[in-house]
Parts: sequence; structure tokens; C-alpha cells
Amino acid sequence: METRETGVVRISGNPAEASGEEVPQSSNLGSSTVRRVRGVLAIPAFRRLWIVSAICSMGDWLALLAQTALATHLTESYTAQSFAFGGVVAMKLLPAMVLAPLAGTLADRFDRRKVMVTCDVLRAAIMLSIPLVGELWWLFVAIFLIELCSLFWIPAKESSIPNLLRRPDQVETANQLSLAMTYGVSVITATGLFTLLSSVGTLFNLSLNSTTTVYTALFINGLAFLASALVVATRIPEISGRRPRNVVHDVTTTADEAARKTEDGATSRPVGNTTAVPVDGATKRPGVLRMLGDGIQFIGTTPLIRGLVIGIIGAMSAAGAVVGTSKLYSQSLSAGDAGYGMLFSAVFIGLALGMAVSPKLAQRVPHNRLFGSAIVCAGLALIPVAIAPHLGISLAVVPLVGASAGVAFLTGLTIVGTQVEDEIRGRTVAVVQSLLRIVMFGALTLVPVLIGILGQRSLDFFGTEVQVDATRPILFGAGLVAVSLGVLAYRQMDDRRDAPIMADLREAFRSGGRRRGAGLLITVEGDAAVDTAAQTKHLTEWLRSFDDHVVLANDPALDEGRLGRMLGSVELTGSRAHALVAAAVRSDVVEQVIRPALDAGAVVVMERYVDSPLAHFGAAGGLDQRDLEGLADWATGRLRADVTVLLDRDPAQVGVRQHTKQLGADHHWRVQNLLAEMAAANPDRYVVVDADGTEAEIASRVRTALEPVLRVKRGLGRVHGHEPVGPDVGGVNGSNGAAGPNGTGSTNSVSRDGTRTAE
Repeated sequence: METRETGVVRISGNPAEASGEEVPQSSNLGSSTVRRVRGVLAIPAFRRLWIVSAICSMGDWLALLAQTALATHLTESYTAQSFAFGGVVAMKLLPAMVLAPLAGTLADRFDRRKVMVTCDVLRAAIMLSIPLVGELWWLFVAIFLIELCSLFWIPAKESSIPNLLRRPDQVETANQLSLAMTYGVSVITATGLFTLLSSVGTLFNLSLNSTTTVYTALFINGLAFLASALVVATRIPEISGRRPRNVVHDVTTTADEAARKTEDGATSRPVGNTTAVPVDGATKRPGVLRMLGDGIQFIGTTPLIRGLVIGIIGAMSAAGAVVGTSKLYSQSLSAGDAGYGMLFSAVFIGLALGMAVSPKLAQRVPHNRLFGSAIVCAGLALIPVAIAPHLGISLAVVPLVGASAGVAFLTGLTIVGTQVEDEIRGRTVAVVQSLLRIVMFGALTLVPVLIGILGQRSLDFFGTEVQVDATRPILFGAGLVAVSLGVLAYRQMDDRRDAPIMADLREAFRSGGRRRGAGLLITVEGDAAVDTAAQTKHLTEWLRSFDDHVVLANDPALDEGRLGRMLGSVELTGSRAHALVAAAVRSDVVEQVIRPALDAGAVVVMERYVDSPLAHFGAAGGLDQRDLEGLADWATGRLRADVTVLLDRDPAQVGVRQHTKQLGADHHWRVQNLLAEMAAANPDRYVVVDADGTEAEIASRVRTALEPVLRVKRGLGRVHGHEPVGPDVGGVNGSNGAAGPNGTGSTNSVSRDGTRTAE
């Protein structure tokens, strides 16, 4: 049978696939992150866009260094150089302050690929014109025009990313990759390249002045923009696509209806697992001013986005205060330039750490709650920084400020990418991007004024004169502002006001799952119902042999009977209606059986819980997989399995096994591919078991796969000296083999004789 690279545990029935060495258990965090990244980069359209964004980000940072250097070269006096440097920064921020909403509107109104290509060509032409003119006034004009083009390019790019991905849970990983490249690799690459260009003359004894070096950097940046335009125009046609409306927000528009709306010349084509609708036939779309007004109204009247805006204002106000006071704050600690560098590094180390752990936190705290909570945490951490008397205390707390900011930043971008409709996303991204610049600019402008007003003060503290630097009250006040606006943002965005936030936060920093009870939910998924039914029965019997508190959650035959009666009573025939009724049946099982058993600490086993129905509806009904996953989350209250056993059978044999040919081989291949994609997206949760072979052989592989997982998650496996090994498990040695993925990219395998090896 074909072996898929899903990035999860693979229990194989083919001894030829085994290598003979055991794989030690590794960190779930590191290994799952690697697999999520690989899964996202495996999408060709996104990978190309990510490379393009990396090239442009490197060019932007290189241009910033070159433009600021050129501004000082074109002036003479110290004062003029200072104003020239400030002028470069001001010209970069000014377009966002006046035209951001219009830029987002155009990203929603027109073909995003055409917008990006046009902006890249214009940016290249303007960048290359700077060395040709060689005047300070044109440098300022060129920077303004380039930033104006970037203002249109960024919303078009950011808004298209969710449409290129296969599932909404990949948006967060895509944002991680983008942020790591924009604020990490690109900065280092641009700095190194600029340093290399500046040293060429010295290294090779060439008569190159500093202006020539700067012009070379600008020329490289212009070529980078041209390369971006070429790749987007010729290699990423998917950017032109649009997703149909989400079923949660518009239950009247289906993918077929969306496709019919393109009869005026536009054709629909698949993007990921959905149908993307090009915007060539834009004549039916409203005008720019109408769209601009609708966007402003949407942001002002939608609590989720309103809270997001409030939170961004609070976060960036605090960030501006930190940046504006950082140098003087370091001096107040008597730390000098070395301490300043250490504090700067600590902030970015914390920022990177926050972005790394944010997906794990989001598994336990909903994004709508996590965003405001992270901003409050950043504000609270800023208060001890403001009153710290020593550099060591500051270095201990500053990473927490950065980590909280990283969590908030990534969470905010994920909310926009997953919870804002495609037709309004461009305007929302533009507002977020403009607020980042506007608030930062305002804070950087206000902080020096406040420092000048407050100055240094001498206070009598229990008979001891203490010098208080102006940076301290400013940082203290910034922390209070962040806490206040973070709380306000949380209240606007929270959609679970009946559930206290502290319970979620405690669970976020506690090992294990999100549930309050000590129960464990194991699900058995697969294409063939006969396989899942048989293996669920065997698994339940095996677990009950050494654990008295095991619950079999449902009988699929009874559920199918209930579903059939409900559908027959109202004569529903549409795929979407069937999905809604199936969700109602599943919701009842979760509420009446699963949650009470989990709260009581039971091991709950359930066949075909969510994944198999999702795959079958997605393959048979032509429904958007994103819509189905959202419906499943709502029906189950986002209750996820702790462990999912995926039975991986050759799709060509499924119809024979089920004694039916009604659905056809193509349907089974689509189902199996959807299940494999789900497993690849959540490698910590899945074990994939080869389902080719006899019933007893498959049961043996399931037990082999689950035994180490149960030992880790439940402390099961050997209870009161009992060896939980049923008939056919003779080769399991119970060693350190991991049921989770490992950091080397290998996966665990069990051959037909039960020996665990590494693939």
C-alpha cells in the first residue's frame, strides 16, 4: 500500500518499511512546530508567496538602511542630518496615516494579483530613480511614493494568504512564518548585506565612496521588487481567487452558487479544498467609496474587530513608549550601551518566544480571549520594568513584555485571517497595518515631549534622596494604558462571558488538555465504517481489561438511525442540510455522554467522532472544508480528542471491504486524502495505523500505537502489575518509543510481528 508523508505516527503493517532502530521520545512542541511549518510550505502557492514576501522584506530593510544613510550623505551640518533622518522616518509613516483605508478598499475591490504586480513595478521604477536624480527632495518624494505603493501591496498580500491555505488552522502557522521572516531573517540578511556592501571598497582596495555603496543597495532593492512582480504575475495565479462566504455567516450561499455568480466571464477554480472565485467580473461589485464606507461601518459595529482595534492602540502605545525611552532608560540603570543592547535583545528574544508558543496557548484559550489577555499581561509586566532599580531585574522581566507582545501580535493576525470574511479582509488588514504605524508614530512623537517636561526629579524616600528619571513614570503610565485598553479589548471580543477567564488561563499554563476533568477522549477514524466499528470494539475491550472506568460513547448504527429518521421526517435532501442535522446528532452525544464521562475522569472511546464525517461530507457534498470544520467546532463546543487513531486503508480496497460500490473509488481517495491532511495538521494528536490485514492484526497495531501514549497521558499501560497486552501484541517491549512525532522527521512504525521501529 502507498505510504503517505503525513508528519504523524505511522503504524505500518509492512516489515519492509522498518529500519530496525527505536526512536526516542522528543519534544512535542518542537516536533509539531516543524511539521506544521512543513505542511504549510508544502502548498506551492503559499510557498512562492512566502519567498516573494521574504525578498521584499529584505529589500525593505535594506532600503531603510540605504535611505537613511543617503539622507545624511546629502546634507552637511549635524542639525540638517538629524532632520533628514527624521524626514525619512516621517515619509515612511505618512502614507499610512492618510490613505490606509483606501488601500484596503482597493485590495477588496480589484484583483489582488494585479494590484501586487502593479505596485511592485512602480516600487522598482521609483527605487531605481533615486540614484538617477540624486537630490534630497526627490529622496523624500520617492520614499513617500514607495510607501504608498507598499500600503496597497501589503493588504492585497495579507488578504490573499488564507485563500491559499487548505485549512483555517494553518493561518496561524503561516503568520508565524511571515513574521519570523519579516522581523528576523530579513533584518539579519539586510543588515549583513548592507555591511558587506559598505566593506567592499576596503576589502578589495576599490575607490568606492559611501554614496556609491548606498546607490548599489537601492539598485538591489529595485531588482528585488521586479523579481517579486515577475513571480506573482506568472507563478501564483491563485492570488486572484476569492473564497465563497462562510456557512456560519451566510447559510444561503453555497460554493455552487458562488460559481454561478461568475457567468459574466469569470471562471471558478479550486484553491486548496475550496472553490476560489476570481474577481474579473467586478462590474457587479459596489463602488470604491461605498466599499470604504462599508468597511468603516463593519469595523465600528463588529465587536470582534472593534476590540482588535482597541487592543492594537493599547499595545502600540506601550511599544512606542518602550522604544522612545529605551536609550535613556538604559542610562538610568547605569547600564550604558552594553545594557541597552542587552535590553534590546531581550525584547526580541521574548517576542520570538511569544510567537513560538502562541499556537500552543491558542489550543487551550480561544483567540478572542487570548488577544486581550496577552495585552494585559504585557502591560502588567511593564510596571515592574518601570520601577526596576537594577539591570538584572529589568532583564528578567523585559522578555515577558516581548513574549506577551508576540502572542498578541500573532493572535491578532490570526483573528483577521480566520474570522474576517474575504470580501472585507483587505480593509481590515489595512486598518490594522495603519494603526500600527499611526500609534507608533504618535507615541514616538509624544515621548520626547513628555521626557522634556518631566525631566529628572529628586524625591525624598525615607530620608534618602532618590533620582527619578523621566522614563520611569512614562513606562509606568504606558503599562497602565496597555492594561486598561487590553481589558476593554477583551470585553469587546469575549464571546464566552459565562465562563471565567481565569479557568482558561490556568489551563493554558498547565500540562495536559483544556478540559477540567481528568478524562481522556480517544477517537477511531477512517474511511471504512466496518473497520472503525471493529477496532473500536477491540480497543474498548482491551482498555477495560486494565481500567474499570472506560466508556464507549456511541453506537454509530444508532446514530445513523437517528439521523435517517430526522432527515426522513422533514424530507431534507441538500448536502448542507444533512451536515447541519448530523452536527445536531453529534452535539447531543457530546453534551449527554462524552462531557459528563470526561468530567468524571473516564477514558471515553468514540468511533467516527468528527474527522470521518467531515471527510465524507467534504468529499461527497462539495462543501467547503473550512465551513464544515467551523460547524463541527460549534456542534462539539471545540472539544477535541486527546488521541485519534486513524485507520489508513488502501482506498481501492475500501469498497470491497464495505461490499458497496455506490460511492466509487474517487470518493474514497478524496476521503483518505482529507483524513491524511487532518492528521498532518495535528501531529501531536494522531497515530496513523495501517488498516490492511486481518482484524486481529490491525487491533494489535492499534494497541501497539496507543500503549506509550496512554502511559504518557494517563499513566496507564501497566496497572497493578497487569500487562495490558492482548493476543497478537507479543512483540511490544514498552520501551521509550514515542507515539508522538519526533524532531528528526522520522515516524514510529510497527511491523506485522509487533516490533516498534523507526521509518
